Amino acid sequence: MTGQRTPQLSRQTITADELRAVLATGPFADALRAAIRARGLGLERIQYRLRLEGATVSMATLSHWQSGRRRPERRQSLVVLRHLEDVLELPRGSLFRLVSEKRG
Repeated sequence: MTGQRTPQLSRQTITADELRAVLATGPFADALRAAIRARGLGLERIQYRLRLEGATVSMATLSHWQSGRRRPERRQSLVVLRHLEDVLELPRGSLFRLVSEKRG
C-alpha cells in the first residue's frame, strides 16, 4: 500500500457519481467516508441522529469505521450500520453489503 488516497476521496466534496462508484466497489471505509462527505454531516451530528433512531454508537467507533481501523462486525454494530445508511440517505444495504463481502 502506498499510503495515497483514492483521488475521488481526497477532495472535500464528492459527486453523486463518485459516491455511487465507491459504494459499488468499496472498500467499506472509503465508501463510508465518501457518504459522510456527500451528506455534509460531522460525526457528532451523525451520532446524534443515530441516537434519535435508537442506535447508540460512540464517535470513536464512527471514526474508526471511516478511517478503516475497524469495521462493524458485532451484531449490534450491524444494526447501527443499517440506521447509518438511513441517516446518510444511502440505498438500503449499500454499506452493509461491503461489510458482508469481507466477512464471507
